[in-house]
Amino acid sequence: MKKILVIGSNGQLGNCIRKIAPDFETQYEFIFTDSQILNITNESQINEFFYDNKPDFCINASAYTAVDLAEKEEDKAFAVNADGVGNLAKACADNKTILIHVSTDYVFDGETNLDYSEDDFTNPLGVYGKSKLKGEELALENNPQTIILRTSWLYSEFNKNFVKTMLHLFNQKDELGIVADQFGQPTNANDLAEAIMSIIENPNKKFGVFHFSNYPETTWYNFARKIADFSKSSVKLNALTTEEYPTPAKRPKRSTMCLDKIENVYGIEPKHWENSLEECVNILSN
Repeated sequence: MKKILVIGSNGQLGNCIRKIAPDFETQYEFIFTDSQILNITNESQINEFFYDNKPDFCINASAYTAVDLAEKEEDKAFAVNADGVGNLAKACADNKTILIHVSTDYVFDGETNLDYSEDDFTNPLGVYGKSKLKGEELALENNPQTIILRTSWLYSEFNKNFVKTMLHLFNQKDELGIVADQFGQPTNANDLAEAIMSIIENPNKKFGVFHFSNYPETTWYNFARKIADFSKSSVKLNALTTEEYPTPAKRPKRSTMCLDKIENVYGIEPKHWENSLEECVNILSN
């Protein structure tokens, strides 16, 4: 039986993979780890773990994701998002393990009206995006059998995310201001988990960079508006400009990604973000 190592299993994506793992238990043995069990910044620990367990697939769902805090904690962000990924990729190469690494739309600067393809020029605006881009580079350099999945605006019923924050604030506030001039694609982490398992099951692996998210693009304001609609909240939402809601880290204005490649290569059809959001809100509301 082939083994799937899931790193960062207590995060959003890791929990979503845990949820569907029983559907694949006759085909794969899952090994779930967190930073307490396996610290990806510790190269010798990774090498020993891979030697002992010999996974066929490694899903790296771990990351330093505090976008604003990364501006102050650059060393920590690069240690996890770059150096740690490089360590993993080396161990995967040494053990003939296929690496599936999750990256971000924040590798782009958002200064275009066109959807970003996998080959488009990257120009991250902040430390978080720069650290994730470096992680992509190290993964591909150190292990030819790497699949990078760039995703965006990730949420789920697990852990902290925009959807859960909005639902909490709807119960606390009568009125909220939400940024309305930043465009992207909300992604239900459950859909990403299913996409990853679909890739693992595909016998004809193609390596390199792929984009995966729900579609089409929207703004944070419209995203929040739909969360309010699906949760039947009466909160008043006010549209703000980026200038009216400054943050330590600069965000891309429009980081919309083209999703054609993953559909053409792996036959994975992304879902409409409103449908996936409604499923999540229903889970959280019950």
